[in-house]
Amino acid sequence: MFTIAYRIVNDYAIANDALQEAFIQIFRDIKQFRGDSTLGAWIKTIVVRTAIRKFKKEVMFSQFGAHQNGENISWPVEMAGEDLEKAILSLADGCRTIFLLIEVEGYKHREVAEMLNISEGTSKSQLYYAKKQLQVLLKDYIER
Repeated sequence: MFTIAYRIVNDYAIANDALQEAFIQIFRDIKQFRGDSTLGAWIKTIVVRTAIRKFKKEVMFSQFGAHQNGENISWPVEMAGEDLEKAILSLADGCRTIFLLIEVEGYKHREVAEMLNISEGTSKSQLYYAKKQLQVLLKDYIER
């Protein structure tokens, strides 16, 4: 669960806070679990939503403080992990979250749509834009 939260927020402390808040919510709301999905999926949904909420708060706080189709991409083996990570982190929040949930965590568009309270179409378009942006950012690797 920590890995999921960390991939969304990209900060160890914020991921820890998000995970702690998520588990507090899980223990508080366990009676509301209806069994529509597995318990694990329900828990992951809470972790993802909590991490996104924490990330948005952190971004808004830092900005305030500073102001007072879905084609597959094949990644070359020689690509440095750091370069891929930097490219993913440069994606817009929504695109990055959906890319990570679908391409890294293996969720389906329907599951992501339910988790994030968006339509499947939004999930698909965000993933499409994420992949297109990654192709642009990593074109030197892709063209090799």
